[in-house]
Amino acid sequence: MGFWQLGNTSVRSAMRIKDGLTALSKSTIQGNIRKGEGDAAFRRLLGECGVVSLSVDATNSVGRKWRAAMGKLGFLYPEVKKNMGFRQEDLGKLDGITPAGWNLVRASTVAAAQECFLRAMITPVFPAGNGKTFSPLAWTLAILLELERRGKEPAIQFAEMALVVQTTTPREGLTQTADRVLSLRTRRDASERKRVFDRQQYEAGGRSLGCKPHTFLDYADMNLRYLKATGMVQSKGKGISLVPEKHFLAVQLTQNLLSEEPMLKLYRRLCNGSELPTDQAPVAYRAVVDLLAQLQNYGIAYSLEGKPLDTPARLNQVRYEMEELIAKKKEEAYAREQPSQWKEIAAYLDLLSVRKGKRKINEKTKISIPRAEAPAYLEWSLWRAFLAMDSLINPPFEVRRFQVDQDFLPVGTAPGNGPDLIAEFSDCVIAVEVTLSENSRQEAMEGEPVRRHVADLMQRYRKPVYGLFLANRIDSNTAETFRIGVWYTRDDRKLALHIVPMALSEFSALFQALFRAHQPGLKTLVGVMASCEKSKEAVEAPQWKVRISEVVKRAVLSISRSVPAARHASAVRGNRCG
Repeated sequence: MGFWQLGNTSVRSAMRIKDGLTALSKSTIQGNIRKGEGDAAFRRLLGECGVVSLSVDATNSVGRKWRAAMGKLGFLYPEVKKNMGFRQEDLGKLDGITPAGWNLVRASTVAAAQECFLRAMITPVFPAGNGKTFSPLAWTLAILLELERRGKEPAIQFAEMALVVQTTTPREGLTQTADRVLSLRTRRDASERKRVFDRQQYEAGGRSLGCKPHTFLDYADMNLRYLKATGMVQSKGKGISLVPEKHFLAVQLTQNLLSEEPMLKLYRRLCNGSELPTDQAPVAYRAVVDLLAQLQNYGIAYSLEGKPLDTPARLNQVRYEMEELIAKKKEEAYAREQPSQWKEIAAYLDLLSVRKGKRKINEKTKISIPRAEAPAYLEWSLWRAFLAMDSLINPPFEVRRFQVDQDFLPVGTAPGNGPDLIAEFSDCVIAVEVTLSENSRQEAMEGEPVRRHVADLMQRYRKPVYGLFLANRIDSNTAETFRIGVWYTRDDRKLALHIVPMALSEFSALFQALFRAHQPGLKTLVGVMASCEKSKEAVEAPQWKVRISEVVKRAVLSISRSVPAARHASAVRGNRCG
């Protein structure tokens, strides 16, 4: 018994491999990312593209780990070892981008990228002993389905993943492995001190495998990230559960758990992108029919009438369309949950404002933000903050311009040519722009785009448009650009822009004060922004920044004084813009 490991990068989301691969595809170092200079060059490339943080790394291990993960997933041609039974030239040029890798680079949506990971991880290239191989993804899905067959929720807790799932293969037997999972679950549920129980189990497992107890946690954390990158499973507490609309596909993917195919054939499949059952028309049609029934469960009206269903490609296009409808329905439910999650949102905002990586919210919940992913989490946290205000009239998937996965976590930042967030309310629109830049480059990077984006929205909407610019520190040059606040259209029409630069800590303080006072409406926010705008008259940028801070502080104090009375009042909903 040992561990299986899907990848060994240090990324929070395996989906960031797409970013790294895309950067590599545009560089001149392709095929030269090994041995000293190559490792260092790849590490620098990943850092320059914002994929990783360029902290101290004397051995350039980051470059090696990313290269190894890309090779293991078949996005780069992996190194062919002597014991594999074939030669490097039989597979492809070492570290060259494979057809599967190019598919990932070209993937323009989260769903398309997830399919690339699915095709990679469903390939049975992991040794199971006696000349047989298996897919850890298929094995995990099979365990989930077996738990469901026994009347249990198709979910695996973190400890179960760490101690059982990732240390077994199909050779141990599906029934026996499910028994072990449920036995561990029963014993853990019965324990009064679960942390002590977990520690004892990890220590016992470490003695059995000859490894440190923490290894179980490290491997499980990483394996769960990669499994979620396929879109087949979603977060369930610290563990995972089967995505309901993927149930039919999961059944198809687990028909054969062990393979005896030649390794060269398997690796060629891996590098080209393995076939999926839904590549065949009969299976693709059954998947569409299964999803049609699920749409009804979500209350979504949908008809196949007039839809072309004569080829696998067309059938799968219909399936993607149906899955997107379900995803939007789920996101609307997620948005409705945000008012009750305001404390967690505030914790993320505070983490970002002090540039720290971890924070404990309560005894059960800890949050963390990897440094390289801070820009994405900044946009995501503010998206959640505006959803929590509960008076938006545009749907949540139109408020954000960045992509999210099945857990509604960010997989990147918003693209250019538009604000990071567009929050539309009944009487106004707020264009939210954020940055982690704090120096004089801030104005060069943000001054023109932010003004242009606000001006574009002013010409699109027949209601007031406000710009809210947030950063940990507002550079005075940036503040001066927004204080002047003008934009000329192509026909030289002058537009007066209303853009307020505010420190992230100030916005967080205002956000928290509103929710503590049970006043999570927009009216106060817009009122504060209007006061900040008025305070720019007859002053220059440094003084305007001071006045903005004073306006926010007064508003927070005023709101805080209303808390006792507000506790006896109903939460305000549907506030107007002014």
